[in-house]
Formats: sequence, C-alpha cells, structure tokens
Amino acid sequence: MYAIQQHTFGGPEVLTYTQLPDPAPGPGQVRVRVEVAGVHRIDTRIRAGTADPHARPSLPMVPGREVAGVVDAIGADVDDRWHGQPVVAHLGTASGGYAELAVAPVDALHELDPPTDPAAAVAMVGTGRTAMAVLDATRIQPTDRVVVLAASGGLGALLLQAADRTAKAAVGAARGDKTELVGSLGVPVVDHRDEDWTAKVQRALAGPPTVVIDPVGGTLGRHAFELLPPGGRHALVAATAGTTTQLNADDLLARGVSAVGTLGPHLARDAGHTRALQRRALERLARGQWTPLLTGFRLADASEAHRTIEARETVGKVILRR
Repeated sequence: MYAIQQHTFGGPEVLTYTQLPDPAPGPGQVRVRVEVAGVHRIDTRIRAGTADPHARPSLPMVPGREVAGVVDAIGADVDDRWHGQPVVAHLGTASGGYAELAVAPVDALHELDPPTDPAAAVAMVGTGRTAMAVLDATRIQPTDRVVVLAASGGLGALLLQAADRTAKAAVGAARGDKTELVGSLGVPVVDHRDEDWTAKVQRALAGPPTVVIDPVGGTLGRHAFELLPPGGRHALVAATAGTTTQLNADDLLARGVSAVGTLGPHLARDAGHTRALQRRALERLARGQWTPLLTGFRLADASEAHRTIEARETVGKVILRR
C-alpha cells in the first residue's frame, strides 16, 4: 500500500509518501480500505513533536486518526457481517490513517448507510464529536444570541450551524475571504479584521450576544467577551491565537457573567462517552442538521495539507482522499 510516513519530528516536509507492506488485522480488528482520512490541527503538533501533553509517538509512524472507507479484511473473533461494510472510525492514539489501508478495532467502527459522504462522516467522528461536547457544556437556549468565533474552521462551522438552529439569533466571525464560504451555510458572518466587527456582531444579532463560543482566545476572544451583558456566558473551547482568552474572577464578577471550559472532561470522560458523542454527531449529519465545510487534498499531498493548516489557509475540515 501507499501511505504517509514520518521518520523524524519537524516541519511538513518530514511527511513522505512511500510504499509500505499491507497491514493485517489482528483479533478484534478489521482492515479498512481508506477512501478519506481526516487531518486535525493536533496532527501538525504531533508531527512537530510539540503536542504536549500528548506523548511523542514512536517513529517511524503513519499519522492520522480518522478514516472512512470499506472493510476489506477481518481478524479473528470479528463478525463476518463487517466484511464489505462502509464504515467510519476514529483510531484513537493508534494513528495509521494517512494510508490506503488502515487497521481499526471493531469497537471503533460506525456503519455508514448509503448515500453518506465518507468525507462528511470523517468530519463527524473527530471534529463533530468535539462540537457535541462543546454544545453539551454551553447549553444554548432558544432565547440566546450567539456569536461563534473562528466560524471558518471545521469546528466553528458546525457550532455556528447548531447555534443557528437553536438560538434566537446567531452570527459567525471569520477572516477575510473566508467569510464568503462561511456565508454559504446561510448564517450571517462578519470579518473580525474590520475595526467595527463587534458593532457588526451586535447589529446582526439585534443586540449583544448572550453566548460567546471561543475557539480562538487572545485579543479576539477578549473583545468578544467584553460584548457580553449581565447573565452572559463565555464558552472557552481552544486557543488557536496561541493563548486562551485571559479572564479572572474579577472580570466575571464585575460584568455579572460566567465562563465555562467546554472540553477536557466534557469530551474525554470515558470511551463509551466519546463513542456516544461520535454517534450523535453522525446522527446530526444523517438528519441534514450539519453540513461540514471541507478542504481536500490527495493522500500524496499530506505535507501540503499540514502546511496550509499551520498557515491558516484552510476552510472547514481538512481531509485526504486516496
């Protein structure tokens, strides 16, 4: 099979397209002929060796933890019904997804019914499950007005769609020409590079946001926080700006607002909970409630996929196609 392999930690150039022996499934495992593999921002940090607190993997390795395709071989103690079944799976810390063939535990599989798009399914088992955890912690209400930062990202685009379905009003914030692509989801979006972007948010919502969903942090997150009225909620998701939004108890008390951390235990409580989040995300996809934005590359171009993620040039979930 052809796969992406890395022999050392470093920049995107350490990812090499090479031919490797076909893997064989062991007991309780299946082999998936991969049609689509997911690429996550954390993959770039694992590749660079900076993914603390994640342990550095042993090298050489084949990266990638999200795959969709068809089961073409089964191991011992696996039901024959899986052979030939379209599936999607999150491989956990095992990796091996950037390849034409990947081995997965049968317990990690979700069956895919036609005409489910495998690329969209890949977005659900990784990014979609994270979005479900954020929504569980944030508890958007029908009376809320919600602003979603980083709305052009794979996670932000899903959260924006969810907010639009539930809240009284929702608006996304994105950068430059990405706003047009986010706007294709049918939800208002503003360019956060505009000097008056916070005023535009309030105009789009017909009032100040009662909920800020913040995967960005830094100055942008702080500016959004300062829009919250008494009783508002700031949902801390990530820190793509490099630092989380800096808040302290005095900030919360002075404004009469609250802040909630949305990941950590909300996402990784246990394997059963994580799988349930994946299933709920796939159900939203099947019901047409989520349409993931996607940026695609060929498997052979995985290094370019990593480069564009780090340069913040992508929109939505990044995928590799065989």
